[in-house]
Amino acid sequence: MNTIQKYRFVCTLSFGDIYGQIVVWLVVIFLSLASAMALMGSNQPVYALATVGLILVLSLPFLLFAFVTTLLNHIELSAVDPAKEAQKSSSSLASGQTPAGMPG
Repeated sequence: MNTIQKYRFVCTLSFGDIYGQIVVWLVVIFLSLASAMALMGSNQPVYALATVGLILVLSLPFLLFAFVTTLLNHIELSAVDPAKEAQKSSSSLASGQTPAGMPG
């Protein structure tokens, strides 16, 4: 008979994995703000606001895509052996640890 297998989701994402993406996006934001300041100085505030808005609108989908694909690349799905899991939980109970939600 086929038994239902248990699986464990583990996310191994760390800040170092997305640090470069954040730095690049901050550079894009600062460059857009610098161009907006330059356009404000030339008495064209509408163009300045349009420039910042356009850069933000065009860069956000790329940022979102980069974050989501990085996150999905760091999700691991591993099968859990019920016998090993039972042995592991019984050994942790024997050592004085209690599972979450159980009074101890």
